[in-house]
Amino acid sequence: MSIIDIAVQLGDSLINSVSVFLLTLLFSIPLGIIICVIRLYAWKPIQWIVKFYISIVRGTPLMLQLFVVYFGPYYIAGIPLRPAYRFWAVIIAFSLNYAAYFAEIFRSGIQSIPIGQHEASFILGYGSFQKFTRIIIPQMFKRVLPAVTNESITLVKDTSLAFAISYIELFSETKMIAAAQTSMIPYLVAAIFYYVLNLIVAGIMSLLEKKLNYYRI
Repeated sequence: MSIIDIAVQLGDSLINSVSVFLLTLLFSIPLGIIICVIRLYAWKPIQWIVKFYISIVRGTPLMLQLFVVYFGPYYIAGIPLRPAYRFWAVIIAFSLNYAAYFAEIFRSGIQSIPIGQHEASFILGYGSFQKFTRIIIPQMFKRVLPAVTNESITLVKDTSLAFAISYIELFSETKMIAAAQTSMIPYLVAAIFYYVLNLIVAGIMSLLEKKLNYYRI
């Protein structure tokens, strides 16, 4: 089997990996912002609950969380496991996991905003919501974008963990082809795919950094 044949055969699983990546970002970033806001401004007992959630997520392996989300409904409530649920279990587990990490990144960005920005928004007559959406959030994103880029690149590679619940993504398909062909070439092709995906992610984030660069010389 040639490299081109292997690349073509890996096409569908590559799409699956990209789908997991995009949907995880789509859900985890807004959820991370919500968790961050609760973590900073909610009633104290709710803050403690959110802190505990973040601690659990960051203190346990993503693969374990994947098992809990996938097998949990069956073991806890007896709900039958359906093949279609594998995909959504991956999205739910990944989104909950990355939302916790993004929440802490966003929290560090918000807390790094100088107090003068808050005072200036108050003088200008902005309410709390206006201040947060028009002044704090844009500056926060500018500050945390490099950290978000790192997490996004990690997410590209973490999509390979979906094989744990038999979801066929790029890494799963690669292993099957490599075993069938008794060859290392499929791993080389998969490595190229992962590397190119990360180059694309890094390039897009670099463009965003330039667009948000309000300190121009």
